[in-house]
Amino acid sequence: SAVIAVFAATAVVLAAGITGFLLLGGEDGEPEAGPTGAGSVSPSPGEPRAGAEDGAEPLVPGWRTVTNVKRGIAFDVPATWALKPSGWVSYVAENGDPEETPLVGFAAPAVLKEKWCRSDDDGNGIQEDTPLAAAGSRSEPEARDTAEAARENARLWVYGSYAQPSEDKVSTGAAKPFTTKSGLSGSVATATSTGVDGAGRCAYDGKATAFAFQNPAGETFSWTFVGVRGVDDEVPEQTVRKILGTVRLVDAKP
Repeated sequence: SAVIAVFAATAVVLAAGITGFLLLGGEDGEPEAGPTGAGSVSPSPGEPRAGAEDGAEPLVPGWRTVTNVKRGIAFDVPATWALKPSGWVSYVAENGDPEETPLVGFAAPAVLKEKWCRSDDDGNGIQEDTPLAAAGSRSEPEARDTAEAARENARLWVYGSYAQPSEDKVSTGAAKPFTTKSGLSGSVATATSTGVDGAGRCAYDGKATAFAFQNPAGETFSWTFVGVRGVDDEVPEQTVRKILGTVRLVDAKP
């Protein structure tokens, strides 16, 4: 199954199917350190939770605000989602890639049911965790436009998380104009996988929604939701769109 790797700026990240990294540099899913040892982790006392830095109030009553302070991006999620530290990055890589080169990633994410499915598909005695869903944001310095950034993010997250190695099982829709509640305009695109038939216990189809936009300085950024599809507790599309509608710009703090 695809490996979702995560790392934090000040903590060694745990294990079961998740590769740990210490962030020594890099940007939004571009690690510059090798794998670390496994061990239980929580953020260090000096590492704030995503959303805790600027006191941003949620646009949806009862929800929680997630803030990527480095990029100046915020969005809201239901209270049941877990907010990761602001230095945390999640990414997907090609199966079997010894370098773990990210296909796509995002920073300061929120995660729903991080241990939604557990399996030991390779029989090495280590249980691997598959989350039900996650969402985060990143910069897009290489994107030609917001439409390209939205489609590529959605496609790569679904391929990397669920469909590997079958690219033909991923369908990506056309990018469409979208404006959030705050008036932030850009392009939104969705991707889904169909017919994933991996042998692993946690082999499921997936879906992703990506929104790409520019800040007043003309820099392109993206927000992406990725989650399991076709299961009883799948995140409803209505909820995905409600989260998407809260994406907004806030003051960045490099």
